Amino acid sequence: MSTFDSMDAILFSLSRAFCSPFAVFLQIQGCVICLLLALGWLMAAYVRNREVKRIKNSVKAGNSFAFLYQDIDELEHSRQAKLPRVSVIMPLKGFGEHNLHNWRSQITSLYGGPLEFLFVVESTEDPAYHAVSRLLSMYQDHVEAKVVVAGLATTCSQKIHNQLIGAEKIHKDTKYVLFLDDDVRLHPGTVGALTAEMEKNPEIFIQTGYPLDLPSGTLGSYCIYEYHMPCSMGFATGGRTFFLWGGCMMMHADDFRQDRYGVVSGLRDGGYSDDMTLASLAGAHKRLITSPPVAVFPHPLASDLSFGRYWNYLRKQTFVLESYISNVNWIMNKVLFAVHCYLSWGFVAPYVMAVIHITSALRIYIKGYHHLQEKSVASGGMSLVILLAICTFIELLSMWNLTRREVTLCNLLSPEAPRLSLAPYNWGLIFIAMLVDNFLYPISAFRSHFSQSINWSGIRYHLRNGKVFKIERRNDMVPAKTDLGGKHLYGKKGAPQKASFLSSLGRNFAHWRQPKKFDV
Repeated sequence: MSTFDSMDAILFSLSRAFCSPFAVFLQIQGCVICLLLALGWLMAAYVRNREVKRIKNSVKAGNSFAFLYQDIDELEHSRQAKLPRVSVIMPLKGFGEHNLHNWRSQITSLYGGPLEFLFVVESTEDPAYHAVSRLLSMYQDHVEAKVVVAGLATTCSQKIHNQLIGAEKIHKDTKYVLFLDDDVRLHPGTVGALTAEMEKNPEIFIQTGYPLDLPSGTLGSYCIYEYHMPCSMGFATGGRTFFLWGGCMMMHADDFRQDRYGVVSGLRDGGYSDDMTLASLAGAHKRLITSPPVAVFPHPLASDLSFGRYWNYLRKQTFVLESYISNVNWIMNKVLFAVHCYLSWGFVAPYVMAVIHITSALRIYIKGYHHLQEKSVASGGMSLVILLAICTFIELLSMWNLTRREVTLCNLLSPEAPRLSLAPYNWGLIFIAMLVDNFLYPISAFRSHFSQSINWSGIRYHLRNGKVFKIERRNDMVPAKTDLGGKHLYGKKGAPQKASFLSSLGRNFAHWRQPKKFDV
């Protein structure tokens, strides 16, 4: 057969175009991105595995409490009695399927020093208020804990407002304050490990950690997992890092009492993101952020995490780059914005080209075309496809290896908890999630840039010059559930009707096109 039909002609034209020098560069660039990610995950896995070996060797040497302390002598009463007081502050919002388990893991910490827990809610109408109150009543004779009602935020995000109110209520003798998200599942020795590092190096400004997502099986949950995995390399350093996760931050209590480095004013006066604001302050004042190798926490995702809820979460994450506290911070955010968008679509583009190359080669084989030029183009295209497939396999293998190491580490750090396993992970869905997440990230980022407002758990925040300047609360803005944990925010009464992902995008687009009456 010697002539092409119109569809085949278009297909072969695209295949030839994708074999041009620039297109080849893009496809090789995609392979390089895969290999760089694989290398980053390999190094992160090395740090986690080093800690796994340390714990196992310590157990073999007779230290059955290696998951708590490297040196078993640290358990002596004389040393435990000298441990500093720590206040744990958890801003709460809503109540979901994993909250009780997470809260129990937090309040049953095996830290030997004075320890208090402050659960901070917006109001008594929050379902979390009654749930955590019942839980604390069960442990009232064993745990120093209380529920704090913070009221409505007016100058910053509700989460930051809750954190600052909690910091005001801590015990006068508290030396360190630990901010935790309510979906963090702590290990028994986490508080002790973080405190030991703070005592060892007083120059530490903030200690942080990172979650290990446990996907529930939906595409949305795998997109969340895939979104977090590249960031995990920045937290698996075993020491200094420039990254900060707001779900786990240990700081000096006096930094809040005295507003050192502007931590209170920087958060209170228009702060939207706690971690981005504090990371910016750390950079501006050349303060140290560290992430110990044991600071990795199981993070179970909601069993009904839909794709629409993933999109809402992605929108909130990209919106963070629109908040800033200084001109230098603004420049860094814009550079991160541009680089992330370029790399995201630079990652996806080679796979689009690969589909064209594969389809073109199949058409030549099935229809028996004998044009030498087309066969040559198809051969070159398939070579690029094979190279991309090899690099993708290496990338997924490295991601699997890091996840395996972190699952093993979490099991060692929480020997009493149900065992985590890699078995439920669907690596086919993870590959699809990689493409979906990287394709949608630039769309979400540009949407955030042009809208300058975001709906976060039923509260719409408007930014001006990188800071929150207006907060809206309306019943019709309250989602039925939060994005990751699937938490009910205000119970079933008055809950809005479920909406599809497309209708959500439609409403967002309509809001985007409306005149910005708050702009001046």
